[in-house]
Amino acid sequence: LRFLVFFVALVRKTMLMRSDPTTAVALWCLLLCFGRGLALTTVVGRRDVLAGVGASALMPPLATEASSLTTTTTTTTTKGKKELSLGKLGIGAWAWGDTLFWGYDSKKDAELKETFEYVNGRAGFIDTAEIYGFGRSETLIGDFAKQTPNFRTPIATKFAALPWRTSSADVVKACEASLKRLDRDSVELLQIHFPNGWSNENYWDGLAECVDKGYAKAVGVSNYGVDAVRACAAELERRGVELQSNQIQYSLLYRYPEENGLLEACRALDVDVLAYSPLGLGLLTNKFTRDNGRLPEGPRSTIVKTYLANDDFAFKLQSTLDTIAATHQATPAAVALNWCRAKGTIPIAGARTLSQAKQNLAALDWDLSRAELNDLDTAVDDLPWLGIKPPFAEKDLFTGMKMFDS
Repeated sequence: LRFLVFFVALVRKTMLMRSDPTTAVALWCLLLCFGRGLALTTVVGRRDVLAGVGASALMPPLATEASSLTTTTTTTTTKGKKELSLGKLGIGAWAWGDTLFWGYDSKKDAELKETFEYVNGRAGFIDTAEIYGFGRSETLIGDFAKQTPNFRTPIATKFAALPWRTSSADVVKACEASLKRLDRDSVELLQIHFPNGWSNENYWDGLAECVDKGYAKAVGVSNYGVDAVRACAAELERRGVELQSNQIQYSLLYRYPEENGLLEACRALDVDVLAYSPLGLGLLTNKFTRDNGRLPEGPRSTIVKTYLANDDFAFKLQSTLDTIAATHQATPAAVALNWCRAKGTIPIAGARTLSQAKQNLAALDWDLSRAELNDLDTAVDDLPWLGIKPPFAEKDLFTGMKMFDS
């Protein structure tokens, strides 16, 4: 921590921070990746995840009835809340412009534009962030939207809570920069991308200010734990703005939010749960199997190898996904997405090609039966969770609040 604080102080005193903030953001993100040793390669066992968690914090898997599939929100007179419906499925644009993890190639922009045009009016929203491709994702979306007749899909973007950003004005300034890249006057949903080790309350004020200025129609958070989401909702309510959403990791291979009370806390607050990585970094697509020997490039390859070596995954879960997919003439990916929907969340599925977008959105044409949902739950009972060590603060150093607990 001392090293990171020293690094921030040093960089802030250089011309780099003042003349080229984008490069500074890039350096910070690279430092995080270095410090974590590419922690994406860690698969966490259930006992490891639960170590240090009190029994009172754990909750049994929630029994979800068919009514949980309904995600349309109701309208109130409170600013920034529930006038926005995020639909039943969002499209993630992390890979649009990201070269570090997804190998973005500008030569494929035409294919991305084709994908963008297809999801318009079909997806509940498109999810991006200022650090996705260091602004490139937002720029592409802005360009595509201008070229798409009758564009009407809500856009959600995210503010990066970087250590040197300490005031509400930083949120407003970043939002203005995002709007410039998106080439629009306002965004439907503005989110805090991840918690910081300090100044979190100031960010919440910044969200409210963005609503007051008309920059955002609704606001949310991402990667917030139980205590943090409750505190944020309370502070925003004091400002007359309600919390729309909390974007968290959630999938068949990562169900910890069911046990640590996070899903229940969000439901009690009427906060939409947006599930990122609903396909488990590609593991739930059955694109990688023992038979075909295929592996993804980059750090995901180690994760895939680990799961393919597990008989419960290679035979039990993948077989269950295939069986249910065949029943509905769908893909395993659609099965995984509908599992998230059946749990009352709104999954965010990435799509870099038109075929991926079509497959993902086809999940909205049907629902899982209760028996199929139970079969999937049973198929993952003995599998380790897909745990990803976060490269951000888990606790506010000054208030002591636990910001992240997954």
